[in-house]
Amino acid sequence: MVEVAPAVGSAGIVADEQKRPALPSLTGGRWWAAFAVFVLHALVFLPVYPFQKSELFRQIHQWVPMQLGAAGVTFFFVLSGFIIYWSFRPGMSVRGFYRRRVLKIYPTHLLAAAVFILAAGVPLSRLVVWAPNLLLVHTWVPKWTTVGGLNVPAWSLASEMLFYLSFPLLLPLVRRVPTQRLLLAAGLLMLAILALHTAYYLWVPGPKGIANAFAPRLVPGDASPFFELHAAQAWFRQPDIPVSPSYWLSYNFPASRLPEFFLGVFAARMVLEGRWRSTRLAPPLIALTIAYAATWVVPVNYKMSALLLAPMTAVVATMAARDLQGIRGLNAHPRMVWLGNISYAFYLIQFPVMVLITRMFIGGKEFGIGGWAGFTALSLVLSVLAAAALYHWMDLPIMRRFAGRRTVVAGSASQ
Repeated sequence: MVEVAPAVGSAGIVADEQKRPALPSLTGGRWWAAFAVFVLHALVFLPVYPFQKSELFRQIHQWVPMQLGAAGVTFFFVLSGFIIYWSFRPGMSVRGFYRRRVLKIYPTHLLAAAVFILAAGVPLSRLVVWAPNLLLVHTWVPKWTTVGGLNVPAWSLASEMLFYLSFPLLLPLVRRVPTQRLLLAAGLLMLAILALHTAYYLWVPGPKGIANAFAPRLVPGDASPFFELHAAQAWFRQPDIPVSPSYWLSYNFPASRLPEFFLGVFAARMVLEGRWRSTRLAPPLIALTIAYAATWVVPVNYKMSALLLAPMTAVVATMAARDLQGIRGLNAHPRMVWLGNISYAFYLIQFPVMVLITRMFIGGKEFGIGGWAGFTALSLVLSVLAAAALYHWMDLPIMRRFAGRRTVVAGSASQ
């Protein structure tokens, strides 16, 4: 990767006529978000019995609840807004923008889904199980057979597609905000997000307590099953099962996550236009740690994203400001940048890999925590190798051959 020196004017504004500099720290940071999702998935999607039925597992799961993976998704949503604005400059083709987004998202998604279909033996006769997922429209309907009907991690891509569709349409409104009012605009958007989640909590049916959820779906017996429930034939045969309305609206519903994307857009404007110059990463990281700790004592509507959004946005903006100032930390190391580049494929292929490992090595046997740790390590290695193959042998060739002129800075954090 060739680093490009930032073009900064006297007012601290990165010049639009120059190629905007790469942001290697944001690329490297993507890996940690994807890894957080992996840790959660390994804990609940590798059906290692009797470990998952033990008191030790219950204690571990108290400290690694669903909001760990949700924090990684929140980072991705904010980061998407930041990088899309960073890389989309005046004069760029909207049609080209849409073409690049489709080429970047769908091939890897479809191949990961195909691996899952083969590994799990998905019955293709039931269109509701797989067709909405392949088309990335599945989270618009609050039914588990669509939200969790195929490759589970792909649920977030339905939100990403809405982000990309709306960005060129709403960009003129974003650009009308004066530079000196960007922080105010981001603050008002944050308040609107909190108000939205509060409305869901107060007036939409769903869990009202503060207990953490998302434990594995257990089946009888001490022998490990050959398929985790989301990959089992019994799951695919189910009629539509409603999701908790407030949970679905707070977490899965794409329109509810759209403001998070535009927080990232405003953060990018603040960095580009000199309104965010702080390079001290410790304060936003401390704030993020405190916010994450607070997720244990708030209702589920706030656990999954709302409570983490402000410090997460500050982390993204500060990491970008550090890159512009030439401050290179761990995330900017070439190995971390490479891991960040394959993180999208890693995010999508991890669950199909876990399904294969479960079917081939776990099912019918009994393991404790040592077995779970070993299969987690195997899942990590195989997922990284598969993601690297997808990125280098499919994603990069497709983008080079069909995407046309690049609208994303090389080495940036874009998906």
